[in-house]
Amino acid sequence: MGGFQEIFNQVTSWTKSFTDFGLTLILALVVVDILFPGSGYVLGNIEGVVAQFNDGGLAGLIALLLFLVLFKR
Repeated sequence: MGGFQEIFNQVTSWTKSFTDFGLTLILALVVVDILFPGSGYVLGNIEGVVAQFNDGGLAGLIALLLFLVLFKR
């Protein structure tokens, strides 16, 4: 049973590392998009996602809050 726990911990570690890398990359692209407007579409895509949550009304707000709660874990 210990072998399964080690494998699970390793996969969890890889997933966390991959997620952290993705968030760092997104943040870097946002900074580049702010410094050099028109060089990328990162801010436009983020605005689109936020608009979709906003268009959902209360259900969109609940979905956004649920996403943030799960993301913080």
